[in-house]
Amino acid sequence: QVQLEEFGGGLVQAGNSLRLSCAASGDTFSIYVMGWFRQAPGKEREFVGAIGCSGAYTHYSDSMEGRFTISRDNAKNTVYLQMNTLKPKDTAVYFCAADRGFCTVTHTERLYNYWGQGTQVTVSS
Repeated sequence: QVQLEEFGGGLVQAGNSLRLSCAASGDTFSIYVMGWFRQAPGKEREFVGAIGCSGAYTHYSDSMEGRFTISRDNAKNTVYLQMNTLKPKDTAVYFCAADRGFCTVTHTERLYNYWGQGTQVTVSS
């Protein structure tokens, strides 16, 4: 199994950028599809995007409007979420998650086996 820990959350003004990191330990990182999800206050957790095992393929929720980019460095056991042009509606707890499947990128939350504890991102107007 794999343990996940997110870093990089905080308070940022609207229009600015922020990069989240998620460090993995405990297993071979490159066999996991990595996803990012977020949960705003009073709302259900939603899919942000995901990246395949090698990093060659990514998939994003349309609601991210092309402002977010996911990348990974398998040598560092880390996945990143670059968030640009942040808006107050992006305020949420952001979670990384790992899918020990067949390296098929998915947006389906229940297929992710392991989750980090989340990191708070607050965007002020």
